[in-house]
Amino acid sequence: MTPRSKALCQIHFCVVLWGFTAILGKLITLPAHALVWWRMLAVSASLLLVPRVRRTLCALPRRLILAYAGVGVLVALHWLTFYGAIKLANASVAATCIALGPVFLALIEPWIVGRRFEPRELLLGIAVVPGVALVVGGIPSTMRLGVLVGALSALLVAMFGALNKRLVAQADPLTVTCLELGAGMLFLGLAAPLLPHPGAEFVMPDLHDTLLLLILAFGCTLLPFALSLVALRELSAFSAQLAVNLEPVYAIGLAMLLLGEQRELDTQFYLGVAIVLGAVFVHPLLVRRRTARTELPGTAEAEGVTE
Repeated sequence: MTPRSKALCQIHFCVVLWGFTAILGKLITLPAHALVWWRMLAVSASLLLVPRVRRTLCALPRRLILAYAGVGVLVALHWLTFYGAIKLANASVAATCIALGPVFLALIEPWIVGRRFEPRELLLGIAVVPGVALVVGGIPSTMRLGVLVGALSALLVAMFGALNKRLVAQADPLTVTCLELGAGMLFLGLAAPLLPHPGAEFVMPDLHDTLLLLILAFGCTLLPFALSLVALRELSAFSAQLAVNLEPVYAIGLAMLLLGEQRELDTQFYLGVAIVLGAVFVHPLLVRRRTARTELPGTAEAEGVTE
């Protein structure tokens, strides 16, 4: 298996795990910012118990620490808006809005990581917009604010995805995860007075929420977050984000099975989701065709690293 193939398998495994995050976000009764604060606290505190992570943190130059901390703030804002969209709409709507990420990534990633702009990436990203428009038309008007918050979440995930792509090779993935989530937790703690339900993150969750938070923190955060950073060493952030667009498949299926959300949504919604997924499946075919034309055996380009 080539490094790129292995990275694709890793990112798709992450997507399966991330498919559960929207469901857990709906089941956990805490407000969105409290949910994110506890999630980040659990992961970053656990990683600090690992000696290798502590040693690497102490050895990082200040410039990198500040850079990763800044990305951590974006991660915190992304999760805050993602779970806010779940609370304002539902798990299916929030997960589908993340499909807008490639539109933003197609514009942001070339500028941040210093690679050539690819017009077809922007066109494929724009191809999901009619699907998202159908999704908006297929939900009750009371959920429309959730769509706007979900779109903001997609912008934030594009920003931190591109920045992680630029910085990922400069430190150990577990150390990066600890630093980013720890910084995000501190940011949310300082920003708490400006958010709804101030002080809620400092209230101990009940047993039900604690069990779900532990599953969310370790099974759906620590493992896939670190693994996705490893995969990004071989993939562009754009390719990774298009794989992440499969998350609605899992999230919607689980929402129908566990939450009965199909009663809240109509055929127009699912038609929109089908268009979104069509763009997801077309992209790998185009990338494979382009890579086949430019592949040079025995070189880094053969692995599709630069895409």
